[in-house]
Amino acid sequence: MRILVFFLISFAALGLHAAEKYDLILLNGRLLDGSGNPWIYADVAIEGERIAAIGDLSDATADRIIDAAGLYVAPGFIDTHSHGAAGLGNAKRAAAENLLTQGVTTIFVNPDGGGATDLVAQAERFESHGTGVNFGQMVPHGSVRAKIVGREDRHATEEEMEQMRALVREGMEAGAFGLSSGPFYAPGSFAPTSELVELSKVASEFGGVYQSHIRDESDYSIGVVKAVDEVIEIAEQAELPGIVTHIKVLGPRVWGYSAALVHRIERARARGIEVFADQYPYHASQTSLSAGLVPRWALDGGRSRFLERMKDPEDRARIREDMIDNLDRRGGGARILISSFAQEPELAGRYLSEIAEERGMSEIDTAMELLAIGTPRMISFNMHDDDVALFMQQPWTMTASDGGIPAMNSNSVPHPRSYGTFPRKIRKYVLEDRVVDLATAIRSMTHLPASVYSIRDRGILRPGAFADIAVFDLDKVNDTSTFDDPHQLAEGMVYVLVNGQLALDEGEVSAERFGRGLKR
Repeated sequence: MRILVFFLISFAALGLHAAEKYDLILLNGRLLDGSGNPWIYADVAIEGERIAAIGDLSDATADRIIDAAGLYVAPGFIDTHSHGAAGLGNAKRAAAENLLTQGVTTIFVNPDGGGATDLVAQAERFESHGTGVNFGQMVPHGSVRAKIVGREDRHATEEEMEQMRALVREGMEAGAFGLSSGPFYAPGSFAPTSELVELSKVASEFGGVYQSHIRDESDYSIGVVKAVDEVIEIAEQAELPGIVTHIKVLGPRVWGYSAALVHRIERARARGIEVFADQYPYHASQTSLSAGLVPRWALDGGRSRFLERMKDPEDRARIREDMIDNLDRRGGGARILISSFAQEPELAGRYLSEIAEERGMSEIDTAMELLAIGTPRMISFNMHDDDVALFMQQPWTMTASDGGIPAMNSNSVPHPRSYGTFPRKIRKYVLEDRVVDLATAIRSMTHLPASVYSIRDRGILRPGAFADIAVFDLDKVNDTSTFDDPHQLAEGMVYVLVNGQLALDEGEVSAERFGRGLKR
């Protein structure tokens, strides 16, 4: 026995121990662990769904060994603001090809206060046909309010508040990561701050976050500075992290206000309040034409009441005057691109100014004509590059797309962020404009959102973490999607692993789906 022990010790001391065996090894890659540290050379071994080892694994064996020499190995990207629920609910689109080719492995659905209130049923629908990426859920305040209070411009009664609290609690118990709100949109816009505080307190009980499309990103109502102050107030009173989602200053009237917002958030954080932001790396936003131009008072009671007001000469004149001001906020019809319109699909990809000229009408009257027959969506070019850069440089800013999972064969003209957010940040803002460095950009896509949203064992490369991994060729990373031709997949991702499985292999999306529903 002593001889055997002596032999084994001597064997190990000489480095002659039996080689470890794994399912998969990524060799020779430049590892960016997600923490913000510069890359290092390190091999990564995967066993099952988790990372088994990191280091020099040149002596180890595996069922498959991938030589990642010249490639970067990073945690899979986390999109904390995604409108991908409709895509995940579609058996074909749930493969999420447009996400995997960006390196995205996890998305959060139900943002802006919109989406399903029955999160259990929603998750079951997604999982019934499988998903290409992991998904987390938010409880959507606007949908909760619509279900209990309706679409009227009024405060909730105490009984209605209790019903809304119960719905939020039900969602949090189902594993939601927090409460999303959109007080810019009706009916969320009809909720006072106190309502958002009370419902955020429920999310706080479960360790959740408060994520908000703020009440005003320009000077529509309370102004963008006070709207950020509202998020800070809610975070402080409800005692939970507050997130200014897709942070921006929208329209020429407020360009330059980014410095004031950064100051507000820094001052709040100095006081011990957890405030963060996320951002997409584009100077154009996307929403409905109604949300962008129609005054909120005109939406009290929903679309049917809006259409009634449009037929009343006095109300119509008032709506028109308010819409003139709102169009000016966005820089006029030459900055508004119709992205989809079910009633007149041929208008997709055309500017409001062009449509107005063709019809021999003013831009406002053209917009009112379109709104009278349907609900067109628009892309508006309203941000200044300097503001985009300043927000991006903040250590508390995450990356999020605000995009979805479009049908690639559709005639719609979606915002290119659905196809290119994460590669664009690397290509334009890291490599070309040098606004941030690569390690900082990767941190904003991985470990920072994982930390803010308390996503266990993801967003970081370390032994024991889930093997959600993006392997990319930095020289080839590129967002090919454009505003004119958006249905183009990104380039540069070579391998993407979701829960330890190759969802993207040598640039090709797997027919199998390895995503799963995540719970807080």
